[in-house]
Amino acid sequence: MNRVTILVVDDEESQLHTLSGYLSKQGYTVFEADCGEKAFELVEREQVDLVLTDMRMPGLTGMELLQKIHSLNPEIDVILMTAFSQVDEAVATMKLNARDYLQKPIDLDQLDFIIEKALERRNLISENRELRQALQEKYDFKTIISGSGAMDQVLNTAARAAQSKATVLLRGESGTGKEVIARAIHLAGERGAMSFIPVNVAAVADTLIESELFGYEKGAFTGAERQKPGCFELADGGTLFIDEVGDIPLASQVKMLRVLQDHSFQRVGGEKTLQVDVRVIAATNQDLEKLIKENRFREDLYYRLNVICIRIPPLRERRSDISLLIDHFIQKFSKEENKRINAVSKEAMDLLMKYHYPGNVRELENIIQRAVVLTRTETISKVDLPPFLNNQEGETNLSPTSDLPLLQQVARLEKSAIQAALRQADGNQSAAARSLGLTERNLRYKMKKYGLK
Repeated sequence: MNRVTILVVDDEESQLHTLSGYLSKQGYTVFEADCGEKAFELVEREQVDLVLTDMRMPGLTGMELLQKIHSLNPEIDVILMTAFSQVDEAVATMKLNARDYLQKPIDLDQLDFIIEKALERRNLISENRELRQALQEKYDFKTIISGSGAMDQVLNTAARAAQSKATVLLRGESGTGKEVIARAIHLAGERGAMSFIPVNVAAVADTLIESELFGYEKGAFTGAERQKPGCFELADGGTLFIDEVGDIPLASQVKMLRVLQDHSFQRVGGEKTLQVDVRVIAATNQDLEKLIKENRFREDLYYRLNVICIRIPPLRERRSDISLLIDHFIQKFSKEENKRINAVSKEAMDLLMKYHYPGNVRELENIIQRAVVLTRTETISKVDLPPFLNNQEGETNLSPTSDLPLLQQVARLEKSAIQAALRQADGNQSAAARSLGLTERNLRYKMKKYGLK
């Protein structure tokens, strides 16, 4: 909080000194101005992070000050202070890029919350600016590994989607790279310099999903000791990536539908309607159409999300990518481990190419990282690979030509994927569930179903 500079502007001397004193005690560097003209001179002369200004003042009004500040530096957030009778005017002024407004007399808890939210946004923008070049190199469509027609088609569609404001639904198994594609879409679009906020619904308890997405007010429930912004607020102006969207409870789906329709919502326990400008990219590994038939997913929400649908194929359907990904991961982890590894033995490559990868690209990455760490030579050999690649645990590599009924094929693949995830997580069920996109409760159910310990 130190080194954050706030300019307080108010023609009422007592209000000006009260707010300035309070903010100084909170650790901020504070400037004062009793009129809009002096305030703008300060903004021109000093580094100011945030302006807290009265709306009605003699001379330069708060609205006029806002416009002049944003013409000078649009990254300085301005918060308006207004009387009850001016609330409608303050809300209208939000369209001129006011960050928020406070109603007089000022509630200090509300003041803390709004300032914290504004500074979080400023920090996110700053971090995004510093990371954007590195992220663009990592998530640029041209640098995403692809040697297959199926993946080329995915990247082509994603690149075109990046230029629009439409909602995108990414579909594919866990580990196929849905978040990588989502970040690439965000960075390639007009919101690329703004926040990218990811949230994995499957990793959040059902009772907390709504507060995670929409935030909550102080006292909304036991433990809510202060206001907290949700993911939609943090992503304002940028992109919200909702992973495993099929796990959102029905009650929360109604609220999410409203955000997509009119860009407004209320925090949990709140009455104030908030407006946000957020692009939503959703992802799922579930059959949403089946969930709709089972009345577990709203059909109207499905159509709102499914404007642009991109299916990311599993790794077993794009085997020509495997060798390219192996080379990429070897280079990546060799550099991290400060090792010189320049080859994969023929036997090791044969095992890697034949494996069915129930955990997809994420599993392949883990396998190569393990091999790079363990190998004692410049060549990754068979002994550096996990034992299950040799079928030492009796797993079956199912091929697309299997004579088994479809449901049995799916069950065996699911069991194999769970076994692989548990191995990669060294038996940690929480980590395995996250990698599979399941809740721990769901994972335990499936482990019992398949007799896994």
